[in-house]
Amino acid sequence: MGLTLAFLIFTVGIVGLFILERDRREPRNPALWLPVFWWLMIGSRPVSSWLALVGIGSGASDDLDAQLEGSPIEAVVLSALLLAGLLVLIRRRQRVSALLISAWPLLLYLVYSLSSCLWSPFPEVAFKRWVRQLVAVVIVLIVASDRSPMLAFRRVLFRTGAVLLPYSVMMIRYSPLGRGYDPDGNPMNTGVTTNKNALGLMTFVVMIGIVWGFLQTLRDRQNPRRRQQLIAEGTLIIFGIAVLYMAHSATSLGCFAMGSLLIFLAGQPVFRRSPGRLHVLVVGMAAVVGLSMAFGLDSLILGAMGRDSTLTGRTEIWQAVIPLCPNPLIGTGFDSFWNTYGGHLEGLKGYIAGVTTAHNGYIETYLNLGWLGVFSVSLIILGAYGRAARSFRINPEDGRLMLALVATAAVYSVTEAGFRSLTPSWFILVLAATATAASRRDQSAVSASEPVTAADGMLIHSLDSNQAVLSTFSQRELVRNSKRDSSYRNTF
Repeated sequence: MGLTLAFLIFTVGIVGLFILERDRREPRNPALWLPVFWWLMIGSRPVSSWLALVGIGSGASDDLDAQLEGSPIEAVVLSALLLAGLLVLIRRRQRVSALLISAWPLLLYLVYSLSSCLWSPFPEVAFKRWVRQLVAVVIVLIVASDRSPMLAFRRVLFRTGAVLLPYSVMMIRYSPLGRGYDPDGNPMNTGVTTNKNALGLMTFVVMIGIVWGFLQTLRDRQNPRRRQQLIAEGTLIIFGIAVLYMAHSATSLGCFAMGSLLIFLAGQPVFRRSPGRLHVLVVGMAAVVGLSMAFGLDSLILGAMGRDSTLTGRTEIWQAVIPLCPNPLIGTGFDSFWNTYGGHLEGLKGYIAGVTTAHNGYIETYLNLGWLGVFSVSLIILGAYGRAARSFRINPEDGRLMLALVATAAVYSVTEAGFRSLTPSWFILVLAATATAASRRDQSAVSASEPVTAADGMLIHSLDSNQAVLSTFSQRELVRNSKRDSSYRNTF
């Protein structure tokens, strides 16, 4: 079958998935297409690379010197997304303010990383990259500040997966654009992305959300479109498993297995009734998988899959780059290490030209932001985990997804640079750091039309202690919006 015919068949199938998944009871929310477009960007190739395929521009480059200049096309697209996203958030400013106050570790990280541009060898470039990170946070807040954030996240992931997963299979099977060679010269499947690791990352994150949504739909026997949605979500799960197998990314495969198993087990009564057991489950699974990845179990998995069973140079890179950090406390400056010291690795035994990542999110953060940066990221992870655990006690369905997102983002970054701004792993970590408060707010509603009463005040007080600084007006908004959110969620 030729590529043109395959494209037509897959496109018809994708349209069918959207039709099956559609729920007419769901109110229209045009703002959600901004996160969908963002996911289509970070989950595939740069916009400039897609345009280059049709003869527009030269495409993105992995060369470090070219990255200093940046792509004008990417700059225009990101600027448009930032402007559109800010307009949405301005209309939701009450909810956004509440979310940001409760997610103060994220604000601390943003302020510190912005300050680090001052000591970067390339301050203007570092600032542009920081703005790119700001765009990512703005897009996350669009989802987190939605009147039903978990439903919004579910919709974003389904729409993203319905496009990227089938087209990845199509490109791998029917087009040389979906296949390539890694720097070692080994063949790899890339699908809609530029390398197998990016393909695996996109797939496992999307799949975790779809598996969670599938389990939700399975339990919702009152949904008149339950059968159609199960078919749509089940089809995407099959596509996702196929893409994970073809990507040969052991880290992504391990994170998907861990996240899916965590979602399933956390829904069992033995863990719902015991917070202590839940903590043991999450921390234990994250520790086992994370340590296994760090010490090379993923290489054994690759070997079993018929791939190269070495650590692909990770340990050598770690040993080489850590001593190069110019200031252990504050690092090189935001996203500036590789442009400054990347050339020093060329003499490394087994070094492969074009490596621009430490293959470890924590080491990558240390190189750019020092120990203060690692501390800031750790605060985000710990804060997100704590709020997700508290959310689980009030709303187990939403809480178990947030726990899985935090755990997989933390574990993925053991062997990959998972805290970079234009990655799905950073998106889900920031979402977990902000949307958990929204999940608790949904469950704390008492009335959308009544004034704040003593009972309302008790429920508001049960929110994260950081929200105590909210004004009385903001508290009224939380209660008023919460009732509408709960009523809406109950209809899904």
